[in-house]
Amino acid sequence: MKYYYYTISLLTFLFAVSVNSFGQSQTATDFKTVTNNNGPTLGYSPSSGVTILTVNGLHFKDLNKNGKLDAYEDWRLPVDERAKDLASKMSIEQIAGLMLYSAHQAIPANARGFGAGTYGGKPIDSSGMQPFDISDQQKKFLKDDNLRHVLVTRVKSPDVAAKWNNNVQAFVESLGLGIPANNSTDPRNGVVANAEYNIGSGGTISMWPESIGMAATFDPSIVQHFGNIAAQEYRALGIATALSPQVDLATEPRWSRFSGTFGENPMLAADMARAYVDGFQTSTGSFEIKNGWGFHSVNAMVKHWPGGGPEEGGRDAHYAYGKFAVYPGNNFQTQLIPFIYGALKLDGKTKHAAAVMPYYTISFNQDSKNGENVGNSYSKYLITDLLRDKYKYDGVVCTDWLVTADEGKTPDMFVGKSWGAEKLSVAERHYKILMAGVDQFGGNNAAGPVLEAYQMGIKEHGEDFMRKRFEQSAVRLLRNIFQVGLFENPYVDPAQSTKTVGNADFMKAGYEAQLKSIVLLKDKGNVLPLAKTKTVYIPKRTIPSTRDFFGNVNPEKIEYPVNMDIVKKYFNVTDDPSKADIGIVIVKGPNSGVGYNKDDRQKGGNGYVPISLQYNAYTATAARAQSIAAGDPVIDPTITNRSYKDKTVTATNAADLKNILDTKAAMPGKPIVVCMMLSNPAVVSEFEPNIDALVVSFGVQDQALMDILSGKSEPSGLLPLQMPADMQTVETQKEDVPQDMQPYRDSEGHVYDFAFGLNWKGVINDSRTAKYKKK
Repeated sequence: MKYYYYTISLLTFLFAVSVNSFGQSQTATDFKTVTNNNGPTLGYSPSSGVTILTVNGLHFKDLNKNGKLDAYEDWRLPVDERAKDLASKMSIEQIAGLMLYSAHQAIPANARGFGAGTYGGKPIDSSGMQPFDISDQQKKFLKDDNLRHVLVTRVKSPDVAAKWNNNVQAFVESLGLGIPANNSTDPRNGVVANAEYNIGSGGTISMWPESIGMAATFDPSIVQHFGNIAAQEYRALGIATALSPQVDLATEPRWSRFSGTFGENPMLAADMARAYVDGFQTSTGSFEIKNGWGFHSVNAMVKHWPGGGPEEGGRDAHYAYGKFAVYPGNNFQTQLIPFIYGALKLDGKTKHAAAVMPYYTISFNQDSKNGENVGNSYSKYLITDLLRDKYKYDGVVCTDWLVTADEGKTPDMFVGKSWGAEKLSVAERHYKILMAGVDQFGGNNAAGPVLEAYQMGIKEHGEDFMRKRFEQSAVRLLRNIFQVGLFENPYVDPAQSTKTVGNADFMKAGYEAQLKSIVLLKDKGNVLPLAKTKTVYIPKRTIPSTRDFFGNVNPEKIEYPVNMDIVKKYFNVTDDPSKADIGIVIVKGPNSGVGYNKDDRQKGGNGYVPISLQYNAYTATAARAQSIAAGDPVIDPTITNRSYKDKTVTATNAADLKNILDTKAAMPGKPIVVCMMLSNPAVVSEFEPNIDALVVSFGVQDQALMDILSGKSEPSGLLPLQMPADMQTVETQKEDVPQDMQPYRDSEGHVYDFAFGLNWKGVINDSRTAKYKKK
């Protein structure tokens, strides 16, 4: 069995469609609002013990319940002044809690498995509680560990999300200094492919292409519009921080997180990153508080500094087998461009992304000052010397999830990712990260290790130094809570949330972006668009057995690759290829796995195998005989070479190629159209000469594909990547160098290079290609 690779963000796109009955009725938190004639509307829960202070006719929340107006409670003061005042009042235990970022939280908590939780000691379905109630685990880390940053994944509905947020905010408002919760999410606006889009109707949440699909539009204004819409939806869900955008340059075509990026062109990626963050962070009009920040703003946490794209051999750093980023082209500086000229250099008034997340990788041999090869969050050179000192960044830096936890017993286990610091204790890892200049620990619910790190710092530097260091991070973290207005009103109206999230206008904007992201690569003899009178044959697709990101097994199945009810609204459909006018074969790009095979290791090999971008068997004869980086001091110290030279792999979905060729054989003399859903570049030489049209997409609804095939919409997307001529060019390209492969030339003479695409008239040459195409 092979592994398919899914990013965590793919697991968080959708709302749950059903849950069990929850027994006795519970009441969601009631909150009150108080209006200031010349200031913000305040929201508070009477049950929290917070009261309203009136000073010179203006109203303020008495968050610490001391009966007087403290500086941090005074919304008239600058954000930094308020943050510094509050940080000075916080205990070390409270600051340590502020430095935590929770593990993934489903609303309601799963009854079992990943992210499981209990309610009064029982699973949600037997507890008598409501889905918007706070779980036992959440109450513990909010109260006992003083955690205030919560990562939300699946939620049942906008209504439930809003009510859960209000319950959490009332709970933390009742504690200590009344610091609100800053809830966050990974990207959650992906498509449900088989869902039908009806203009004028709403949905669960607006649906947009993958980031690589956004890049295929070559239009930053679309990305900024997405950011503006998604920010409104997030705030309606009670979410004030986005763990996005992912702006890594995708210079390694085999990397499993390629689809979450804006591609491999530095200029395009920088422009898209800037637009994304401006869209998310900027409030306007009555929603603006100051400097572009306000009640429609969502803090953007740009990731992953200094770029996670150049993974050796394409192996991903969520696992020990992919811990190294390498730079055979000496191109480290290019990896920084989407950050320093994009997300950290905005056109809008908020100026830069509110937060930065380093990647898990060890940026191999890039620390020219200390010579350390440690995970990026552990590197003082990368965080302090470069990001903070050279590029003057004083925002929040938060580790990726679980970088302080212990790694697994084998390189393919999804557990801790303490790369380069494997032999340190958990507390020592926290201390090293703090001293590197990081403010926050992703995926850590417990304050204990942070407090231990504080004591380590006292022994080395003294208590005054460590108190200042903790307050420095506290100010940065509090700034992001103040600037989006959570201290004034963290509550949301569930009825309004339901109206906002996925409203008709937002759904329409997302659908139009999907259409603009679809790329036409081949149209021999002007086969497309297809007339509505045509009869089409669409073969079923074999979906291989896979494991998801967390190791859960999905069994093999055979099914139609699209919603056939939607197809039938565009064309006549037959199950007999001999009766069809056109064959439409819908496939996914080749997927051979993750680059590590436990069976190979057990048979005496090093465990490392190629990652292939073709369907047929591929033997890596041109691979490096000696890997650039290797070594794991804990689980596999004997492996000093991660080369996979001369090893062979075959795509797990090789049946897709057979489907194409079988359909061609069954329909001699009739046109064959292939629609390929891409997550990475793909070698298409195995089938392209045998087909008449090729359309590629990057996370769109079936209906959007039908709109293109039928001519209802004209294709306008451009390749945000290179399609390689063969696996030889993939193997010999350099992981850190953009656009260095030989692109494929098709039977019509077209070269599938970056910024190539067709419309009904032919090759697209417009202002976008003039601006971005490699000269």
